[in-house]
Amino acid sequence: MKYSLWSLLFCTSLLLSDVLATYHLSAVDPQVVAAQSYAQTRNNGRPPTRTLNPAKTDSQCRSRLLDLVFIIDSSRSVRPGEFEKVKIFLADMVDTLDVGPDATRVAVVNYASTVKIEFLLKDHFNKPDMKKAISRIGPLAAGTMTGLAIKSAMNEAFTEQSGARPRSGNISKVAIIVTDGRPQDQVEEVSASARASGIEIYAVGVDRADMRSLRLMASIPLDDHVFYVETYGVIEKLTSKFRETLCEVKVEVVAVDPCKCESRLAFQKQTQAAIQQLTAKLADVSGRIERLENAVGRA
Repeated sequence: MKYSLWSLLFCTSLLLSDVLATYHLSAVDPQVVAAQSYAQTRNNGRPPTRTLNPAKTDSQCRSRLLDLVFIIDSSRSVRPGEFEKVKIFLADMVDTLDVGPDATRVAVVNYASTVKIEFLLKDHFNKPDMKKAISRIGPLAAGTMTGLAIKSAMNEAFTEQSGARPRSGNISKVAIIVTDGRPQDQVEEVSASARASGIEIYAVGVDRADMRSLRLMASIPLDDHVFYVETYGVIEKLTSKFRETLCEVKVEVVAVDPCKCESRLAFQKQTQAAIQQLTAKLADVSGRIERLENAVGRA
């Protein structure tokens, strides 16, 4: 009886080895099969006659219509090289946006102890002129009057006289504040007034920026409107974040030649045939095991 049981186990192992050898499987193959299954699912999960074509959004997004005002800190704590990084960030943002008189309009408010409106929403309607104006911006040095800058943007930059569109036009009013320090004036009340007037505020903190002040300034939800980077050296990486927020990514549906799907269909048929063969093989193994069990029982 003991000898017959060992014979049964030995025969079963031989049969299973035969199956594994037939289908070229090994101990590590489940991971390979899982990876292949994932790849096939990823490729086959999409409708075969529709595809995403992002080519037209690689260099420029079609932003929702904006009156966009950048409010940039150029106080003494911002070194000249760091301020150049801020200007590069602004230029990158301009490249990203769909700029024009009937599209997005851009203004820049520069601040330290004082506030200077570098250019208004009505001043530049094409990217080359706008980027030249950005390149000419210089730091103001001294203190950090962020509240005063927000108030100036609200009362002087976001006005129809300065190029802002009427509220009836449903144009989004957006302010992006970039600062690396703690405000030396109050920001909570003036920020609340700006938001109440319809201005959506994004707060970008760099290095030593006071996070509490950023949260007091920004619109809600705060997770979507407060950003932080360790240094000005990586601030340009935020361009992609704002691209996702400010741009409308339009999906272009492109018809796919059905002939191009033939290889995929052939692979699916081959897979189904292999599964059927494996099922038959396992059924045969099960039958052999059952017969062996019966033989052992009679022994």
